[in-house]
Amino acid sequence: MAVNLFAQDLKAMIQYIKGFSLSTIEIWHNNRCSKSRAAFNYLKEHDYSIVVREYLKELPSREELQLVLTKLNSKPSEIIRKKEKLFRELNLKDASEEELLEAMIKHPKLIERPIVVRADRAIIARPLELIEEIL
Repeated sequence: MAVNLFAQDLKAMIQYIKGFSLSTIEIWHNNRCSKSRAAFNYLKEHDYSIVVREYLKELPSREELQLVLTKLNSKPSEIIRKKEKLFRELNLKDASEEELLEAMIKHPKLIERPIVVRADRAIIARPLELIEEIL
């Protein structure tokens, strides 16, 4: 059973990264966020090949979120929106990393944005100039 779950997780991760080239840039985007719109517009204005992930509509799987965390070299506590009302409502202040990961999977609104991914690296584009680090 555990081997089957691992195989399914691996298959999902391969499907997620399949088709991405080193020049493809993915943005985890929320159009209602001014910082996310600014990052998207910056990438568009500079003619980068962009894959837009509207993560509030296309919910990330556990595997996808873990992969992005790896690329960010971050823990869930470093990318969760602590000032979000939902963070307080869910009483996440003293939550473990695993609990924070689960909360972000169930409530992607808690994921800091925008996340810009290129190949094996990712950044949270706050401030916008951080995008240059992975281009």
